[in-house]
Amino acid sequence: MTNPNTEFDSPWKEIIQLYFEDFMLFFFPQVHQEIDWSRGFEFLDTELQQVVRDAELGKRLVDKLVKIYRIGGEESWLLIHLEVQAQEKGNFPERMFVYNYRIFDRYKRPVASLAVLADSNSDWRPNQFGYELFGCTVDFRFPVVKLVDYQQHKEELEESRNPFATVVLAHLAALQTRNNRVERKAQKLALVRRLYEKEFRREEVLNLLAFLDWMLTLPFDLEAEFRQDLEQLEDSLGMQYITSFERSGIEKGKIEALLKGIEVSLEVKFGSEGLDLLPEISQIDDVTQLENILEEIKTSRSVSELRQIYQPTTGE
Repeated sequence: MTNPNTEFDSPWKEIIQLYFEDFMLFFFPQVHQEIDWSRGFEFLDTELQQVVRDAELGKRLVDKLVKIYRIGGEESWLLIHLEVQAQEKGNFPERMFVYNYRIFDRYKRPVASLAVLADSNSDWRPNQFGYELFGCTVDFRFPVVKLVDYQQHKEELEESRNPFATVVLAHLAALQTRNNRVERKAQKLALVRRLYEKEFRREEVLNLLAFLDWMLTLPFDLEAEFRQDLEQLEDSLGMQYITSFERSGIEKGKIEALLKGIEVSLEVKFGSEGLDLLPEISQIDDVTQLENILEEIKTSRSVSELRQIYQPTTGE
């Protein structure tokens, strides 16, 4: 059975964009209280890319730069730099420091750098960068939230209606079921049942189901079983939140995102020769197969070797 790898980047970016206020309330409630939400907020992702484009200090999962207003301030505002880090990186604190001072240098405004650590190592908790030389001291500290800590608060997560309770439950399920896709299917269905039973609005169900689909990927056969189970669940509860058309839309969105990732990876790895494969890969409409191709690009030594992934010779 083929086990597609879970891709964390896109779902986190989209869900933070959709539910930023809920994100802050869930992970950083003290900061949430100091923000004047009536004045709105603005994502500055393009500006962030410009600020740090020459400071690539390792792959990161999600960078979000958000302009917000503080309660009690007239025109004062600050920038919150959000990081959702998926893997242990020794230079992670340094990167947080570099991004912080580069953003400050560009905007001349206070910058709060906040980190959500999504890795599975409970002992890795970087929250400080600094050094001292000849009496000159740099001591940069930033708040950190560790997702694996929520393992001890599953009951509270189950009861919460904050969208990020579902997000964290899904993330924990993804970590726990990396090597057991049958159990992953069961947990995915349980999370959907929870959305229905707690009577989330239809729009929220659709948004969170898209996140679950990205986070809790399943092989083709188990995904088909999951869809059947989902239809039976909807029938038993007298609900039909997701039409077949919308399921197709979710699937189409995943395929388009995967094809874009494959295109970029092919060009980086093999140049124009790699891009020659794109027309035939674009004919594939199996999400699992596309995920495998994207992963295999990393280790394939040639274009012909990669082609064997999706056009194997039969020898029969």
